[in-house]
Amino acid sequence: MSSANQTQIEDAMKGYIDPHLDKDLVSTKAVKNIAIDDGKVTVDITLGYPAKGFQEKLQNELKKRIEGVDGVDSATVNVDWDIQAHVVQKSLEAIKGVKNIIAVASGKGGVGKSTTSVNLALALSAEGANVGLLDADMYGPSQPRMLGISGKPESEDGTTLEPMVSYHIQSMSIGYLIDEDTPMIWRGPMVTQALEQLLKDTRWDNLDYLIIDLPPGTGDTQLTLAQKVPVSGVVIVTTPQDIALLDARKGLKMFEKVEVAVLGIVENMSIHICSECGHEEHIFGKDGGQNMSEEFDVDFLGALPLDIRIREETDSGKPTVVAEPDSRIAQTYREIARRTAAKLSLQAKNYSARFPQIVIENN
Repeated sequence: MSSANQTQIEDAMKGYIDPHLDKDLVSTKAVKNIAIDDGKVTVDITLGYPAKGFQEKLQNELKKRIEGVDGVDSATVNVDWDIQAHVVQKSLEAIKGVKNIIAVASGKGGVGKSTTSVNLALALSAEGANVGLLDADMYGPSQPRMLGISGKPESEDGTTLEPMVSYHIQSMSIGYLIDEDTPMIWRGPMVTQALEQLLKDTRWDNLDYLIIDLPPGTGDTQLTLAQKVPVSGVVIVTTPQDIALLDARKGLKMFEKVEVAVLGIVENMSIHICSECGHEEHIFGKDGGQNMSEEFDVDFLGALPLDIRIREETDSGKPTVVAEPDSRIAQTYREIARRTAAKLSLQAKNYSARFPQIVIENN
């Protein structure tokens, strides 16, 4: 029996659609090497997104398909990932120490955007990425409490701030610099200036992703982000409720107008499961996020339940992804994180950092 050839191996792998990319790994150029030695096949896969929770499943799925090819006795599949910087708005330069900025936005308050932001950051970290979190809500900073951090950031040089670190997440928030009970009585220009300073004056250390937790709405902060911050993509958080969806649509359209890529929609509080009897009920409506994603032709990244544990764990400074890493809810956050990063990986890459700056001096 003759051994298989490379085309047969590729065809076998093309039959598998990556659930996060919604594409096969051959067409997305994730297959980096195929080695055939008689009946032994070794394949190297390099994903563009972190996938620690999916790695083994992917290896087993591809191994099974390759070993089904005539002439293959055994297959070894190696899966790794390499996170690249992706393009941002024209004329904007990348932030030092940050490959990709992902904004998390909502049209209105109260939909669980900050809870989604912190769990998304923790989930990306759990999947194998270096992650930071910037709390851009100057009037209601909540990330210090959600990450269980107190104290003020240090400044080694007197001009920049060292990020605070909790659960391997680097973070910065106006909440670290003021007392928790101090109201921020600022006008719009002061808020936007503070956002830029927190972003650019923090010494972010080799981040694959910086998650920015935006305040709700489509005002000064969102416009500053779109015009002055190099954003690779945005995630829209909504509930299934018609009122929330109405505002979420406005947010989505705003980002489309300013040419920031919408990576997808997360539906929060999609279903309530009674902690006493297990009864399931769609308190805020049904399939709103899914329908919105179809209406605007953007990806539906996932749905999260209305569960008291999410609220309790986040309020206590230990969000669900780290409090109950093996729970169904934590696994849902990790699935959303993989899908978000995978959708970003399909966008054009930013190679500007690889080229040296050429300076011409007149002597």
